[in-house]
Amino acid sequence: GGCFPCPQEGCPMMGHYADRFRDKLKRVNQKYFLNTAADPPFTTWRQKVCIKLSGVKKMRGDINLVFHSTEGHTKEYEIASGVLSQDEVYTKYLDVEINPKNTKKIEFLWNKTIFTLLWARLGAESVTIIHGEDG
Repeated sequence: GGCFPCPQEGCPMMGHYADRFRDKLKRVNQKYFLNTAADPPFTTWRQKVCIKLSGVKKMRGDINLVFHSTEGHTKEYEIASGVLSQDEVYTKYLDVEINPKNTKKIEFLWNKTIFTLLWARLGAESVTIIHGEDG
C-alpha cells in the first residue's frame, strides 16, 4: 500500500521506461512484486475500496463487490467477513481484473449468516473506490 496511489512523479515502470525513475534505480538489491490476474492478459488495476455500512448495529455475514465491465464480464471480490458493524469503515486494496475505464457498474452484495434474524438488514451508506492508476 506504500505506493498507492501513484506518487506525484507517476507510477514507476519496469522494462523499457524504467530509466524515467532514476531514484528507484539507485537502490541495491531491490525486490519487485507484480500482482497478476489468473487469466490472460493477466492485467490488474489496484483500487482502494472503503465501505461504510448502515442498518443493524452488528451482525455476522460478509460483504462483496461485483465489478461489471462494458463487455459483459463480471468479477466478485470479498471486502469483509465475520462480525459486521455499522460503526466501522471497511477498507481493502483490490487488484481488479476489469479496467476502471471499462467498468459499467459496481454492485454491493451483503450475505447474512444462517443464524441472523430474518428482519435484519444491512446496506452500504457509502462506497468509495479510488483508482491507483497513473494520471
